[in-house]
Parts: sequence; structure tokens; C-alpha cells
Amino acid sequence: MQTTYDVRIWKIEPYIGSRGTTYSVRWTVAGKRFRETFRTEALADSFRSGLLTASRKGEAFERESGRPVSESRPARSLRWYDFACAYMDMKWPAAAATYRRSLSEALTAITPALLDGRGSDCPDPALLRRAMHRWAFNTGRRDDPSCPADVRDALRWLRSHTLPVTRLSEPAVLRRILDTVTVRLDGRPAAGSVASKRRRVLFNVLEYAVEQGALTSNPLIGFKWKAPRVSVAVDRRSVVNPVQARTLLNAVAETQRSGPALVAFFALLYFAGLRPEEAANVRRANLSLPARGWGELHLEEATPYAGSDWTNDGAQRDRRQLKNRARGEGRTVPSPPELTAHLQAHLAKFRTDSDGRLFRGERAAELPKLTYMRTWRAARRRAFTAEAAASPLAGTPYDLRHACVSTWLSGGVPAPQVAEWAGHSVEVLLKVYAKTLDGQQDEARRRIMGALGHRDG
Repeated sequence: MQTTYDVRIWKIEPYIGSRGTTYSVRWTVAGKRFRETFRTEALADSFRSGLLTASRKGEAFERESGRPVSESRPARSLRWYDFACAYMDMKWPAAAATYRRSLSEALTAITPALLDGRGSDCPDPALLRRAMHRWAFNTGRRDDPSCPADVRDALRWLRSHTLPVTRLSEPAVLRRILDTVTVRLDGRPAAGSVASKRRRVLFNVLEYAVEQGALTSNPLIGFKWKAPRVSVAVDRRSVVNPVQARTLLNAVAETQRSGPALVAFFALLYFAGLRPEEAANVRRANLSLPARGWGELHLEEATPYAGSDWTNDGAQRDRRQLKNRARGEGRTVPSPPELTAHLQAHLAKFRTDSDGRLFRGERAAELPKLTYMRTWRAARRRAFTAEAAASPLAGTPYDLRHACVSTWLSGGVPAPQVAEWAGHSVEVLLKVYAKTLDGQQDEARRRIMGALGHRDG
């Protein structure tokens, strides 16, 4: 490999053509001319900055390719597409199905910021996103012969049009990635939690790049960038009070199709604080119930919905240990009399399947997420006024869990005991779930007025 330090880099040249404006970067290496053309000035400037940085560091350039030698080293010449696929393959075996899907979503969001901007044959953006999320960044499907022809063509284009991994060390490229992952497809800001999750994935990808020798250090460490604020607290407007919760359960019972068979499912969320993936997996063996009165639920594992593309066995749900628990470690939750009555009524009317499972789909062994979400939306429309239905109140079934934990706390149950029942640490509990129910503010105000000497409030 012949190299030289004789490098000259020229200004960006815009060209206004009939199909739009393009931007060219010109430079010479030992007198040999090179040119790269980009669709946007930002991409051209980023590429030119990379050449300038290498030149100013005193790095040699290849005479044949015109590129810095660092881009030709085997471990450091990888393009982003191949590196991202390798990262996904490394994570896949030990990752939960839901985490696999989340990683793919993050890599799909990051990749558009790492396209080189060359060529006019870019596939449709929607096709590119589908190709990345469902095929490229899915270890189990990437080499599937059933992959559609248009997806294969899109991935071939992507492989040759992403930047080298070394470019991630450039501040301009890094900032472009971070700015990209904070915006939704419609141009509006993404939720702070989504942007934060994507940034964490980017950080871990960069750490892996350092481990593999593709980067000398993680450029995100110390990088100045204002991340969107992330709210971890539950929106109090979404938390139902007991009257609203019971009204919703009655509406579920009146909902056609699956409604009557799902009353106990939603009751587990509200009266026992179960997560949907825990309630969906409750079996007869997990119940210790009297005919009436207080009972207990002995939880052993959860089945979070992930989709068949992400599980090892092609099932819609993944079998996992309880959240924040080691494999095999269970959790016991009390069943108040009202929940006991719901569960006993369900067992009497619907019984269980051959595996002892309480809840199942109309045509599936396990309860599909689509089924209970469809029932929940119908119940909200039936139970609420149009104004209330348009509000965040009980917007998702998970809000029943929030209401349950809030009820325990406002009822005076010690935080460590609530944390144990809810399957959380005390720190997370107080940060996320310590919310009061509708009407509790009025009681708090009356207490304050009483303390101030106003007996009548």
C-alpha cells in the first residue's frame, strides 16, 4: 500500500441541476484528483471535515483510494451497516425478545444519519425502515430465504451507502445522529424516554466499536449535547379512582366477544398491581384462594408480548423470569376479597386450558395483546364520556397497575411492603408510582386548612 502526506482539500462545490442541488468535495492525494458528491451540504461538510481532521493529525493517505489509512485498517474500515449487524448478532443470544425488538428499533432510527448521501437510487424510506427493522437488524431473519426481493435490493444498497464506523468519532456525525434520534418520522419531537433509550443504545454500540478496535475511544463520553428531559413519574391524570376502576370493569364485562372472559385479567392489574405480561401468564397453580375473602397469588414468571419475529420459538410471547427478579425467584401478592371473587367467578365460568392458564385468545393458546387492547378501548368508550375518553385517564391497561400501587401507598401501606408486592425497588417505587388518586388533593387541602386553624376547611 503506497501512502503519502501530500494532501490538498478544496472547498465544497454546489451544483444546481434539473433534479436538485448536489454538493461535491474535491481533494488531491500526491497530485491525483478525487471527488465525492452528496445530496446535502451537511453530508458534504461532514465528509470534508473527516478528511481535514485526518490531514491535520498528520495521518497518511492512500495514493490509490485517496482515503486516510485509518479507513483501510481491517478492524476500522467496516461500514456502519455491517458493524450494526455484527453488534446485533453479538447481543441476540442472551437478549430477551422485547429487548431484541427495542435494539432493532434503535439501530433503525440511528442508521439514516449514517448514510453517505451519494447516488440518486436511494430506495423508498419506508421500505428502508422495514428492511432494517424486520430483516437486517434481526439475527433470526436476516438470511431467511423468504426475504422479499425488494427488501434484499434495499439492503444491498444500504450496505454500500453507509459511512465507515470511524466516522462516528467526528463531532458533526455524532451530533447528526443524536439530532436524528430525537425526532419522529412526522418531524415532531420524540418522547424523551424514546430518545434516551436510543442514546443508550448508541453509547453501547460505540463501546463495542472500541472493544473491536474500530474506534480508539468512545466519542460520546464528554460530548456536549442537551438531551430531552425524561419524566419517569406517572401522569396523575391517567390514574383512576376506585369508582372509575369498577365502572371500567363493568364495561369490560359488557363488551362483546372477549370482554366477559377478560374481567378477571383487568382485575388482576387493578387489585393486585400485576403487569399485563404477569397477568397473562397466571395459571391455576399460581392461585391460593378461599371461596371468599383474602387469598394470595404466587407469581413465578412472565410472558411479555414481543411478536413472533423476535422470540426463539416463533411464539408471540416470550417466557421470562419476573422483572427485577433472578430466574426462578418468585413474588407473592395478596388477593383482596373483591379480586378473589372475580377470579373464582372466572374459574367457574371459563375454567382453564390444558396448561392451567386462565386467559387465552379466541384462536390462540396464549392471550394476544391485540385482544385485550381491543377490549380495553371498547370498555373506555362505553364507560366514559367523550371528554373523559379523550383524556389520559386509564389510557392503557397498565394505568390500572399505577392506580393499584397508588391506592396501596395512599392507604398507608409501608413503601417497602408495596415495593415487594409490586416487584420494584423502594427507590423506583417512590420515584415512579407515588401518586395519589382523584379526590386525595381535596383531603390534603382540608388537612392543611385544619392545621392552620380553619375548622370548617
